[in-house]
Amino acid sequence: MDQGFHEVRFPMRLALGTSGGPVRRTDIVSLSNGRENRNNRWRDARRHYDAGSGIREIDDLYAVLAFFEARSGQLHGFRFRDPVDFRSGPPGRAVMAGDQVIGTGDGVTARFQLTKTYADAGGGTVRDIVKPAAGTLLISVNGAAVAGEHLALDTTTGIVTFATGHVPPAGATVRAGFEFDVPVRFDTDRIDVDLAQFQAGRIPTIPLVEIRP
Repeated sequence: MDQGFHEVRFPMRLALGTSGGPVRRTDIVSLSNGRENRNNRWRDARRHYDAGSGIREIDDLYAVLAFFEARSGQLHGFRFRDPVDFRSGPPGRAVMAGDQVIGTGDGVTARFQLTKTYADAGGGTVRDIVKPAAGTLLISVNGAAVAGEHLALDTTTGIVTFATGHVPPAGATVRAGFEFDVPVRFDTDRIDVDLAQFQAGRIPTIPLVEIRP
């Protein structure tokens, strides 16, 4: 993650009305025989959001302006809670220690990156989770829960480190459950507000874009 990142979260009450989600970049070439060649230019999706739809009151608008100024516009990144995709499992279910496979033990490796897999019968993709929420991590090794004192979580990178004497043995499946934020920045250096129109129902646009690790 770049150095210009502030470990603060965009006000959650404003994120609830956000629109947006993952964006991918695919090159499609139409051939003379009517077929297509498709190439995935990005290995990972990049999420884009518009937080303007979460603004409902003047106090909310002021909170966004203050947050924007504190980040110096696009200069500094920050945490954003995606209102739909913020848990290792479905949003309506509590976090469970078996939600996501994050690795297989070899008896030596102590550090594991948190990941989330999106998959079905046709295929899948694995996403690195680099901004987990503190106090939400659950870990299991071969189905057995691991006590928190035997782990350390870096909430700025998403790396879990097992304590000496508790490193997963060879062949053991390491699973994790957690909540997480998306690292983003403002996708504009300017926020225009027409207060008269705002009071009449106009909602300003507040574009956010995911920062890749």
